[in-house]
Amino acid sequence: MRLTIRDLSKTYPNGVRALRGVDLTIHTGMFGLLGPNGAGKSSLMRTIATLQEPDSGTIQFGPIDVLRHKTALREVLGYLPQEFGLYPNLSAEHILDHFAVLKGVVDVRERRAQIDVLLEQTNLTNARKKAVGGFSGGMKQRLGIAIALLGRPRLIIVDEPTAGLDPTERHRFLNLLSDIGQDVVVILSTHIVEDVAELCPNFAILAGGEILYTGAPEAGIAGLRGKLWRRVVSKAELSELGARLHVISTRLITGRPVVHVHHPESPGPEFEPIVPDLEDVYFYQITNAARRAA
Repeated sequence: MRLTIRDLSKTYPNGVRALRGVDLTIHTGMFGLLGPNGAGKSSLMRTIATLQEPDSGTIQFGPIDVLRHKTALREVLGYLPQEFGLYPNLSAEHILDHFAVLKGVVDVRERRAQIDVLLEQTNLTNARKKAVGGFSGGMKQRLGIAIALLGRPRLIIVDEPTAGLDPTERHRFLNLLSDIGQDVVVILSTHIVEDVAELCPNFAILAGGEILYTGAPEAGIAGLRGKLWRRVVSKAELSELGARLHVISTRLITGRPVVHVHHPESPGPEFEPIVPDLEDVYFYQITNAARRAA
């Protein structure tokens, strides 16, 4: 299956242009959508999930024209939004049974079989009878993905799924996504670069409602090889360096600012070359777009 998005645009009544001519082609497997908060990621996910209408553009999932045949898409969709509510007094088992019925799994035996498999897959079997009001954040996220997987969807969308999780729960959740994303299309929308680096063979960077980059992480990294330089600087130097060079990021190491600079050759003897990673690709694309817009 393949998800094809062409020239998708959305402006809200308050004048915010959330999406600006988005083009994407997403194949079976894990696909990462990276972008800062407010980039338009959730707007794109909600539009794909048929929860809002775009102003223009098309979305095709396999044979399904998503904007014309929303019910057909919903029948093969699993969606875990950034925020979702659960009845705190109900058990995980009860909630899954309720959502299974809503998803059209009406046969009792089939419903029970799916719930058992999903509780095991999400490591919630021992908590199946417990009220979800007492669940940790990670347990709630795992229950959310179990709900999304009911009905055996072919397209799965997860929006900022690891935000707020501790490292143990984050890795458990990422491993779960990796297992899921073998035979279906899974879109992982996040601002956490490490999540995409660990899971996704292809990704896109979205900022200001526009796609800045799409491709394999290795290709993005290769494009920066030999063009990135680092230097420890004083805080007083940051403004001057930013005006003179393309500083893609600044971070503190033992309390001292360290800048990463994009330049075709060494900007000076005090700079040292660095091996780029996916975070550098992300910051380069974001800052490059800002420089073009200035």
